Amino acid sequence: MDTKVISSGVLYTSLPASYVRPESERPRLSEVSACENVPVIDLGCEDRSQIVRQIGDACEHYGFFQVINHGVSLEAVEKMLGVAHDFFSLPVEEKLKLYSDDPSKTMRLSTSFNVNKETVHNWRDYLRLHCYPLDTYVPEWPSNPPPFR
Repeated sequence: MDTKVISSGVLYTSLPASYVRPESERPRLSEVSACENVPVIDLGCEDRSQIVRQIGDACEHYGFFQVINHGVSLEAVEKMLGVAHDFFSLPVEEKLKLYSDDPSKTMRLSTSFNVNKETVHNWRDYLRLHCYPLDTYVPEWPSNPPPFR
């Protein structure tokens, strides 16, 4: 593979070998049960113990859940998605300035959690950012695209 990130703009005609999981590690779709009632957690509920209980139950029985009334405005979500799109649309040379194989870095672009130890990588790019306390970490966040910070 010529580049370290999937979002390089390269159009692959076949899946690179380092991304192919052995059949024994692949999900067996015939064994996946249908989940028709995804748990919905209302974070606007005033009973905190009920929310905690619902989250615990959802994690134990389903492994995931949906939240409503989380307080994040649609406008904020749309802005975040726009900035993420703009970031991952940057030229590969610009993104590679942030690339690191070091899993201990608090800000890095990578394609897998530990490229050096994994035998099979994940088909995705991600940007890891620490956020708290904000004033400590924002200075190391990307400055391109400009609205990122």
